[in-house]
Amino acid sequence: MITTANTDNHTQDSSSQNHHDQQDTNHVIIIGGGQVGLSLALLLAHQGIYSTIIEQFAYPAISPDDDKHRAVYLDSRNTALSRRTVQIYTEIGLWESMQSHACRIDGVEISEVGGFGRAKLDKMAEGVESFGQVIENAWMGRQLLLAVQASDFVCLIDDASVVDIQQNDTSASVVFHKNGKTHCLWAPLVVACDGKDSISRQILKVGIDTHDYGQVGIVGVVETDKPHQHIGIEKFSAVGPLAVLPLTDGRGDGVDGTTQGYRRSVVFICKVGEQKRYLEDDEYFKATLQTVFGSDAGKFMAVGRRGAYPLSKVLAHRQVVGRCVIMGNAAHTLHPVAGQGFNLCLRDAYALANMLGANRRQNIDYDLGNFANLRAYEQARQKDQKRVIRFCDTVVDSFSNANPMMKFARNVGLVIFDKVPGIKPLVASYAMGLKS
Repeated sequence: MITTANTDNHTQDSSSQNHHDQQDTNHVIIIGGGQVGLSLALLLAHQGIYSTIIEQFAYPAISPDDDKHRAVYLDSRNTALSRRTVQIYTEIGLWESMQSHACRIDGVEISEVGGFGRAKLDKMAEGVESFGQVIENAWMGRQLLLAVQASDFVCLIDDASVVDIQQNDTSASVVFHKNGKTHCLWAPLVVACDGKDSISRQILKVGIDTHDYGQVGIVGVVETDKPHQHIGIEKFSAVGPLAVLPLTDGRGDGVDGTTQGYRRSVVFICKVGEQKRYLEDDEYFKATLQTVFGSDAGKFMAVGRRGAYPLSKVLAHRQVVGRCVIMGNAAHTLHPVAGQGFNLCLRDAYALANMLGANRRQNIDYDLGNFANLRAYEQARQKDQKRVIRFCDTVVDSFSNANPMMKFARNVGLVIFDKVPGIKPLVASYAMGLKS
């Protein structure tokens, strides 16, 4: 079974012992219980593999019977989920509970501020139900946590700080502090999903390549007087990409006094040092959005509380170290252009869980931490990862060049993209995560 011991006297932690009874050989330790860590645990559970999540922060107390409605109409962070991500959550039976607070993307309009080129992606032309969904982070996190709490395959240890990771020929151990005590947990495999500044990555002595974009992403929710009609609008500027994406209304059904289809998620990029006024002055922020988007989104009527996040790229030199896998933002933190980051992380988690499940079904004594197989996973994911990283870098670099000739070339490129047959389906497939 899971072995959680106090490192001073090696007495077993009864809370972990009573959670579930499983063999150590069918057990994964996940460090980090954010969206990626919770999702990985559920993907492993779908394969019949047990896991223990060690999360630094304490989770809020929630239950399925809590009030499910949004408390604040204009106060929410959101994530754009690709079509492939929706398929993955559907496969493990989770999308049904998520979709009430998600809004599908039927089309995308792309242009440059002050430019002549425009391009459109339309679901009908590409023959798909949608390009993806925009979901409220609070609701997505709630559903992931509820599913983990209800699973017999997952043990959750929150408010715990990892301080060491050790490995030998047969297992890996994670040492962590909780409630003033030191504990140690053993398993064949450890997966680190503890974010851009990953402590696990540092303990494992994995180097990183970093790039500071000198930008801050401001995210929040706005309301316009023009219905979004499930269309996302992306504008490129010399500072960075700017986007408004469709959202469901206050309760997903329009019954709380709001009008269906007027609520949008906004991602606004500015230079470091400029964010304070955008965060604190609602009228200035609305006026800036109006200038950037013109009449495309209608009139910006209201803006909600906003958050600011410094943007940088972080790429781990390795994603497999012995019996440890580095995943999520700990492995690759990307620029938010085109909303590819989380979707790439989920495809990594899906690939690892499926590989472990398939191999274990062939051999009940299969070693989940087998280095050769973990290395094969790492190599198999490189094509998709490099493609997404290259795409994000290309877009950011090309649209950051203010040279008039470069701007002209970009706008010609948008026209070509919009008019030349055969280009849109390929780009759309990549954007939806269907080609990896």
